[in-house]
Amino acid sequence: MTVSGPDFVALQVRDVAAAAAFYEKHLGLRRAPASPPGAVVFATEPISFAVREPLPGLDLDAGPAGLGVALWLKTDDADKAHDDLAAAGVAIVRPPSDSPFGRMFAFRDLDGYVVTLHG
Repeated sequence: MTVSGPDFVALQVRDVAAAAAFYEKHLGLRRAPASPPGAVVFATEPISFAVREPLPGLDLDAGPAGLGVALWLKTDDADKAHDDLAAAGVAIVRPPSDSPFGRMFAFRDLDGYVVTLHG
């Protein structure tokens, strides 16, 4: 058996419609042509990204969102993305800085997940 690496990433969220609208409005993500019930899959490459209903037994209010998860998304202009998100009132948790992966910053989404954008 060989595993080649990540192929799909989904965040479990409280309100799929609101979370999908957040990622569409603030990051410009576009929906894929089809999504399974209870989820919205975005047309991202090379790895598909989605927001989905929580799996049975998961209480999203029981602890910090995404404990132990680091989600990085690529952008062509981290500084502009930062400025646009900050102007829209999105919580910035790490200001723009240079990293080995290019310019980056982190924000908090509607469900409390910390997402890093880098370019």
